[in-house]
Amino acid sequence: MFVTRMIVVAVLAALAGVYVLAGAPGAVLVFAVQCLYTLWSRAWWLLAAQAVLVFWVTLGAGSSVVVLGFLAGSLLVTRLWAVAPAVAFSAVVIAYARGGGLASTLDLAITTVLMTLIVLGLIRLVERVDELHATRQALAAAAVGEERLRIAAELSDGLGRGLATITDGVRRAMNHTTATDLGEAVSAARRSLADARAAAAGYRAMSLTPELTTARGMLEAAGVRVEVRAGHAEPLGPAGALLATVLREAVTDVVRRGTARHCLVETEEGPGTVTLRITDDGRRTAEDDALSELAAQVRAAGGTLGAGLSDQGRHTVEATLPAPRRRPEERPRADLSVLILAAVLVGFSLKALLQIPTGLLPHAVGLLAVIVVMQLRSVHGRHMAALGVMAVLAFAPVPLFGPIWLGVGGFLAGPVLLAFRPRTAWPLVAAIVAATAALAASFELPLAAAANVTVSNLVTGLVIYSLLRLAGIAKELQAAREGLARSAVVEERLRAARDLHDLLGHDLAAILLKCELARRLPPEAARAELAEVLEMAERAGHDLRSVSGGQLDLSLAAEAGSAASVLRAAGVEVASDLAHPPLPAEVETVLSAVLREAVTNVLRHSAARHCVIRTSAGGGRVRLTVRNDGARAGEARRGSSGLGNLTTRLAALDGRLTTGADDGWFVLDATAPLDPARLGGQADGVGAVARV
Repeated sequence: MFVTRMIVVAVLAALAGVYVLAGAPGAVLVFAVQCLYTLWSRAWWLLAAQAVLVFWVTLGAGSSVVVLGFLAGSLLVTRLWAVAPAVAFSAVVIAYARGGGLASTLDLAITTVLMTLIVLGLIRLVERVDELHATRQALAAAAVGEERLRIAAELSDGLGRGLATITDGVRRAMNHTTATDLGEAVSAARRSLADARAAAAGYRAMSLTPELTTARGMLEAAGVRVEVRAGHAEPLGPAGALLATVLREAVTDVVRRGTARHCLVETEEGPGTVTLRITDDGRRTAEDDALSELAAQVRAAGGTLGAGLSDQGRHTVEATLPAPRRRPEERPRADLSVLILAAVLVGFSLKALLQIPTGLLPHAVGLLAVIVVMQLRSVHGRHMAALGVMAVLAFAPVPLFGPIWLGVGGFLAGPVLLAFRPRTAWPLVAAIVAATAALAASFELPLAAAANVTVSNLVTGLVIYSLLRLAGIAKELQAAREGLARSAVVEERLRAARDLHDLLGHDLAAILLKCELARRLPPEAARAELAEVLEMAERAGHDLRSVSGGQLDLSLAAEAGSAASVLRAAGVEVASDLAHPPLPAEVETVLSAVLREAVTNVLRHSAARHCVIRTSAGGGRVRLTVRNDGARAGEARRGSSGLGNLTTRLAALDGRLTTGADDGWFVLDATAPLDPARLGGQADGVGAVARV
């Protein structure tokens, strides 16, 4: 935004400066009003003031009629646009009335039209940049809204029907206590749980970026200095899911060993492939193959997975997979900025052609046509070969066309400013201007004519550079806006994946467990369990709506009570000690999700008989600890997508999640700040911080 405005001010100053140097100091006022009108306000009184000034400078001060182009360009963006041609025509009338010949009048007419187009282009491009900047968040929000509707339709069609089937079956079983009705509910719960996990895996498979965040959090929590270099484009699809698994396993292995002090995680995308590389300085043996189980999966996907030690003793895990096929980038369509630039270039060329002798006209037209095409190509990138061609065409034809060709140097100055860094570009532009002045002196042009062609080259270069740069900025903002929308959609799918796993996954696992328990109990005891199942199904319905885009605040105390009920139903003895103060909603929601995941892992991954749930607070932080005696000797816990989700959520709150085994007990420890003022991140990328 700031760069855009500075470019506009510089161009307007250069254009007005030409007439100030020609003896019309009133052009300074025209410049000031034009800046206000272009960058600040389209107020009618500014337009009226500009009309008075340009006619005063032209008629009263005797300045060039080209100054009227400032007014004509400004009128074209108003409802009075039909007046602009009349203003331009008045310039022609004034020029002819001053006694100018036909050629001179035609030259001034073309220059006035050029000024009109330049002013119009500057105003429209500033508007375009402002519009793109202002609507980037709106576009992202709209894309997220569409994605939420799509996700809601998908989940409602599958999981929504599954929950309805569970509820109906449980209610019938409570009334009749028949094995058939309860069996239907159990089958529906099992299918829904599988659907939820499959949907979460599908949504998550789009991106590797959250796994990189999780890896950073796990390594930092283990005291390992970590550097992450992401060089791939999202989404990655199935390749992303497999690379995420490799990353989790490799990072878990680094943490388990506990000998590394530094770890580098990097990704890169080449022609048709995407590579993940994890390098750490932990001491290992070359025969270490902790990831051998994944090698077959990677090979089956058409990739490679290898690990080894470097000469410096660093261990590297490298996985390469075929990259998803990406749609080829469409060549940008010609828009207003390109059309205005083309018109300005053609106008400058016509001014030059008016002075070319008839016999040399075909040659001049051909050379200028090549230069114009090269200039237009500069909108879509830096073409050094084209720049070299333009440099030759700017000076090599001078002996053929004489001093008339000296003005073409301005066509070269613009692309030079665009192609190089300022410390290189400005000396090159100074060299172009100096060469023009030297050639003018060699042709023994009068001082005024030599100064005019030299300054005109500089102004022409600035105008062309500005139009090229502003067009480029508009295109960059357009691409950034679309990229932001794509990123927001990916983040929304990742949020849905996290919530499916952390919320609905727990709900459905608990429902399945309670239904299975009810099948083995006497009728009266079974009804009590089924009543809890109905409550769980209702909560799962709320969670389903949350996954579809709503927000839900969870209660840590309520989650602890629910966790104790589910664990006791599975035969696990539970001790609960909640000693935390009132918590911000964001913190309590994330810790509740941590507790859900911990309980789900106790049920799925261990043979625990005792579980302890404890909360405490101190030092401005709250701590949740979940311990169970199901840790198996000699078996380290591998990274899981659930723990990865929670690591990401906690990291957004400046929190930490650690896991480990201690004397036969598996310990999960989560901490988060108590002060809500410190909550500045976004756990999900959209919506409130860490909301579920």
